[in-house]
Amino acid sequence: MKMAVEYGRSIGFTGDFYIEPKPKEPMKHQYDFDAATAIGFLKQYGLDKDFKMNIEANHATLAQHTFQHELRISAINGMLGSVDANQGDPLLGWDTDEFPCNVYDATLCMYEVLKAGGLTGGFNFDSKNRRPSYTYEDMFHAFILGMDTFALGLVKAAELIEDGRIDDFVKERYASYNDGIGKKIREGSTSLKELSDYACDMKAPELPGSGRQEYLEEVLNNVLFK
Repeated sequence: MKMAVEYGRSIGFTGDFYIEPKPKEPMKHQYDFDAATAIGFLKQYGLDKDFKMNIEANHATLAQHTFQHELRISAINGMLGSVDANQGDPLLGWDTDEFPCNVYDATLCMYEVLKAGGLTGGFNFDSKNRRPSYTYEDMFHAFILGMDTFALGLVKAAELIEDGRIDDFVKERYASYNDGIGKKIREGSTSLKELSDYACDMKAPELPGSGRQEYLEEVLNNVLFK
């Protein structure tokens, strides 16, 4: 990988290189199992300024993560590059590379992409028709299905952000980290001794605010189906 970068730079290539987290191909233990593992590998060997992630939806499933989780991990590390837009069969333990039709996943994918400010690369249909779908018409329908799914996902993701309820919830949920001891934790300006003293001086802690998972799922449905 270092030689590839050196050669690319030597002939004037100034773009990003991409690595695709890919679990179980060919081994169950490997350095590119998921986005976090691949990013850690790249940082360890000084390659993180040259490489970005190509996130494939089906590979996220095989790593036992959600598609949006892998996108978020890449984005918060400044390494979200491109996307292989497909989906897998959650009942199978291998890559099926189906054309995407799940609007929920597409919406949450595009939500992460919009929140990250877009991609340095783009979207690629690393997808295949199912074995019984063997006509030219089937291929046209497959690409139309995938494009329409992600187009609808983009529209709904934008509406989700404009709606604002999820962002408002996240802001309120983590408000205690914007001042006081929570802010000091985030800034790295406190110590274990100070936190111990703070805990000892506390009265009985109040229950944290509700996670409101069902409410957030309701918001998503409201936006998707209104």
